[in-house]
Amino acid sequence: MKHFLKFFLLLLLPLIVAGSGFAQKPAAPLQGNARIDSLLQELPKQKEDTNKVNLLTALSYTYYTINPDEGLKYGQQALDLATKLDWKKGIAMENGVIGTNYFAKSDYTKTLEYDFKALKLFEEIGYKKGMAIVTGNLGNVYQSQSDYPKAFEYLFKALKMHEEIGDKNGIARVTGNIGNVYYSQSDYPKALEYDFEALKMDEEIGNKNGIALVMGNIGFVYQDQNDYPKALEYYFKQLKMAEEIGDKNGIASATVCVGTVYYNGLKDYAKALEYFLKSLKMEEETGNKNGVAIVTGNIGNVYETQKNYTMAITYLQNGLKMHGKTGDKRGAAYILMNIGNTYLSLVTDTPSKAGVIRQSGEIPEGKFQPAAVEIPVGKAARLRNAIDYLLRGLEIGKEINAPSVLQACYEGLAQAYRLTGNYKKALESADNYRAIKDSVFSAENDKKIMKMGMKNEYERQRLADSLKTDAKEKITHIQLQRQQSYTYMGIAGILLLASFSFFIVKERGKSETERKKSDTLLLNILPGEVANELKLNGSTKARHFDNVTVLFTDFVNFTSAGERMTPQGLIDELHTCFKAFDEITGKYNIEKIKTIGDAYLAVCGLPLADPKHAENVVRAAIEINAFMQDRLTKLGNNTFQIRIGIHSGSVVAGIVGVKKFAYDIWGDTVNTAARMEQNSESGKINISQTTYELVKDKFTCAYRGEIEAKNKGELKMYFVSPTRAFSA
Repeated sequence: MKHFLKFFLLLLLPLIVAGSGFAQKPAAPLQGNARIDSLLQELPKQKEDTNKVNLLTALSYTYYTINPDEGLKYGQQALDLATKLDWKKGIAMENGVIGTNYFAKSDYTKTLEYDFKALKLFEEIGYKKGMAIVTGNLGNVYQSQSDYPKAFEYLFKALKMHEEIGDKNGIARVTGNIGNVYYSQSDYPKALEYDFEALKMDEEIGNKNGIALVMGNIGFVYQDQNDYPKALEYYFKQLKMAEEIGDKNGIASATVCVGTVYYNGLKDYAKALEYFLKSLKMEEETGNKNGVAIVTGNIGNVYETQKNYTMAITYLQNGLKMHGKTGDKRGAAYILMNIGNTYLSLVTDTPSKAGVIRQSGEIPEGKFQPAAVEIPVGKAARLRNAIDYLLRGLEIGKEINAPSVLQACYEGLAQAYRLTGNYKKALESADNYRAIKDSVFSAENDKKIMKMGMKNEYERQRLADSLKTDAKEKITHIQLQRQQSYTYMGIAGILLLASFSFFIVKERGKSETERKKSDTLLLNILPGEVANELKLNGSTKARHFDNVTVLFTDFVNFTSAGERMTPQGLIDELHTCFKAFDEITGKYNIEKIKTIGDAYLAVCGLPLADPKHAENVVRAAIEINAFMQDRLTKLGNNTFQIRIGIHSGSVVAGIVGVKKFAYDIWGDTVNTAARMEQNSESGKINISQTTYELVKDKFTCAYRGEIEAKNKGELKMYFVSPTRAFSA
């Protein structure tokens, strides 16, 4: 059960950096509960002024890793007081810290709400450091949502802001976070490049906290590449640095990371337990409830792997309770999934035994004493438990949009329902599992494509600045040379230049003609905006478009028509049809993407947004279908029957390759549009439920019911009537 441990690794870093820079630091290096106790002692002594706002802010910020609900309570008090004092900087600062506490609860909607409030206020008062910090935090939120283009956008903005104000700590922190985004995309060379750059900066300014943090980042990268000796090397360096500066949270983090290498990589479960239990004790000492919850779940996973299911359920149940106290839905979803699958393993791997789990010598000394958990007797009862926990995990997984949780829960439910004899629900769960798996695969492909198309904006800007500098120097040099030429050659030089003027104008005319030809050819291949970007930068970025509609057409009897027609006749007919399609789509602002044999792919809503994208595509489809029906009437077997499918959603679009490059689109929306076409009928336009909701007031549509689509399960489909409901 690797999911939960991987989740911990991804969660840890953003929590450390989010909101950094808002809270006041205490005079002494107190941490966790000790710092909270110190701040609470000072709180009654404070007057209702900005100092109290700062103290409440420090409390809110300190609580976010320990108990974010308490953090939100003190954060709201600080915000109320800052508002009462009309202290805009304090209001902005506290919005950022409240956002950090919501981030700890995996409530990204609330996080973005408060972060954007903070950013707006910092912009109003012109506080550049605050703007830089919040902008970086927004990048971290988008990374956690796997929105990597937006994560890069905000992190590079933050990096530029920190550079403008000369904030070396901020530069190092954001550089490391950019490395984290590359790590999330499995671009390990880039991740290491930025991590080592951040490490160098932290070493130069003597930021030991930053050094320890980046050491952990580097360990993550090596661990993901299965270079376990290197991963351990950097985790132990992180551990040593954290011990040197007395950072108990850092010590606990490094310790659990060492445990994950022994668990996931080296399969040394005894060592993994040793380090997880050490980490658990330290998390208790600092009062970090999130840390306790996560490490407790990790310990449960180790026991599950060892098939010690009673101990596994003990720790997982207690980890679940702790996540309930902290309000971390993501952590709760993963543990519910793991508990359900552990109960399932109890049925499939072991004979039925009664069991109240007794606390044993394996429980470490410390405050954390797992409560005894009663294991039900019998296969049926254990299967009920498995189903119950998996359904609960599924519910939260849907709420927070966690595909890996949904996939694992559906897979477990399929097996559990099969073992109970409920084959209908088993089949439904298996279908849902395959659909999620396909969706995850498609999403991962989207990310890879985006990564292929995305260029490093910061590096591009540096290159552009460098080119501008070189260009200025060259212009200055040329001007100097010209001046010297005029001085030395005088009138003779001017006359000589004049003698060449006719030749230069003539050559310029030729060059301009060739340029126009090149531009025309480029516009036949690419959308205008993309062509301009390519000419300007020499490359283009892949982009994500949320609201588009994809059109797929296919000729039903193409193979048999090819047998009846001559090769040239077949090509001529294809050309005539596709030329007509091009003219029709052009009328409706639809971008033709490509033809694939006898299939035609087009999309509306990119590269420029179009609020009528669905309507435009349906109107074009009606005209295309009418054209083909008319042609079929006139030519009979010398033309083709057409089938059309349409779906609306989001896609990734960009250029791939460097030779014979082409503008293309990818994503689940394209796949679903293809399924709509495949499940259409000759002479019919088949649209999805999503498209139907967008056009139902414009066209007459006939509901076909839910139809099985390959790798998609049952999808609602509609045939569009060739008669419009009313004109636009």
